[in-house]
Parts: sequence; C-alpha cells; structure tokens
Amino acid sequence: MGQPEQRAEGAGPFTTRLTWHLPDGGTAVWESRLARRRGVLAVRPRSAAATRHIRADAVSITRLRRLNAIASIAFVFGGALFAAGAAVAQLGSGDATECASIYFAGGLFFTTGGYVSLLQVINAPRHVIGGEGRLVTRHWRWWRYEPTRVDWLSTFVLFAGTLVFAVDLLDSFLQGLTVQQVNRLIWAPDVIGCILFLLSGHLAFVEICHGRLCVRPHNLGWWIVTVNQLGSVLFMVSALAAYTRPATGSLVNSDIANWATLTGALCFSLAGILQLGEHS
Repeated sequence: MGQPEQRAEGAGPFTTRLTWHLPDGGTAVWESRLARRRGVLAVRPRSAAATRHIRADAVSITRLRRLNAIASIAFVFGGALFAAGAAVAQLGSGDATECASIYFAGGLFFTTGGYVSLLQVINAPRHVIGGEGRLVTRHWRWWRYEPTRVDWLSTFVLFAGTLVFAVDLLDSFLQGLTVQQVNRLIWAPDVIGCILFLLSGHLAFVEICHGRLCVRPHNLGWWIVTVNQLGSVLFMVSALAAYTRPATGSLVNSDIANWATLTGALCFSLAGILQLGEHS
C-alpha cells in the first residue's frame, strides 16, 4: 500500500500544517504549534461531525507541560525584571550599576526561557502518517539541529537573541568607556539582539499562520505571538533611542529608551502569562 494522500501547508521550505486522508475517508491534521505545545493531532472521521484529538503518550504530555511552564515563568520574571530596571532608570535612582544588575538578572531568565522553548521543539512528539495518524515520542535530547523546521528556527533565533543580549548586559557593567566603545560594546549587541527577536517573531507568525497573513482573535497562540512581537518592536525602538551621539555623549532620547524598554518588557511578561494557558 502507498502512503496516504497528503497536503502540506507552510511557507518556502517550511511545513507548518499537514493534512492526510485516513482509510475510513476521514482526515488527520498535524499542526506544528499544536503538536509541540499540547501534544495533540486533530482527527475527523468521515462519519463524525466533530473533530477529536489524538494525544501523545503520557511521557510526552508531562514533558510538554513542564517545559511550557518553565519557559512561561522564565519569560514572566525576565520581563518583570527588565521592566523594573527601566523603571529604576526612569523614575528611581538611575544608578547605572543598579540598573545593570537588574537587567542582567532579567537576562538570565530570558536566556532560560529561550533555551527551554528550544528544548520543547527538539523534544516535541513527531507525527506518523498512516492508520488513524499518531504522535510518537523520541528519546530526550538536549540539542538537535533542524533548520528546515520553522518552529526550531524560530526558537533557535530567539535563544541566539537572548545570548547576544547577554553580551550587551555584561558589557554594561564596564566603566570608563568612550562613546565609541559604548556604541560598539553595548549598543550594537542590543540592536542585534532586537533584530533576532523580531526575526524570531516573524517566523512564529509564519508557523501559526501557515505562511499567510492572518488575524485569529480566538486563537491563544496567535495572541501570544502577537504580544511577543509587539514587545520585540518596542525593544527595537528602545535600542534605537539608546544610541549615544558621538558629538554630545548623550543618548538620542533616554525617555523613549526607558519607557519603550518598560512597556516592551511588560509585553513579554504578559505573553508568558498567556503561555501558561497554552498547555496540553
């Protein structure tokens, strides 16, 4: 017997949704985000009006719940600490070392959330075509190279962005820097990290919208991606406003830099809270 007829959706080389016909005339649908977040595969038998979900095994479900909870909490605390650092800079003492310490603590949470998100993709149950369709669990891995999967690429770019931010945050403890050194060691990594966050968010939209523009107000995953991307945009605004002018040694606009960081960080915290509800 040949493989069941299947229809793939996505963008470019990425497949984000796969539909195939079952022997009974029904259909089974695998969606990238639904499988890795909730460990389910949607099946609609020909004789049934409603769609039912085939779940992965108990090991996968427990694993996905734990990883999702860790990543969510990490982003909540990371965003909260970044917001606190911006508040201290704008409304508090404004002490550079104090702000850098708060930001660095927040960066550790962001990096944790980024890596755990990548782990969730690496260890997500995989679909098997045939029969009624099912999801299988592979052995646990701490790393896997899968650049042809949009979910892997999105989370990998996000994790890379958090590592670049770590360089920026570490360099912010340095004192006695010239304007050129500040822009090269602190501002440039900040901008690069923001670009990576924006790229990760774009890939997340590709995954959840299957390569098309979409607005899905009743889809929790869409709201999580949207709020995160808004946070990334605000972070980029903050980074651009934080450029130090060589002629004057002052920022382009410190108020915009601080407020954009604060509101962008709160977006990441909100998205983390929402993600807690996106479990199996």
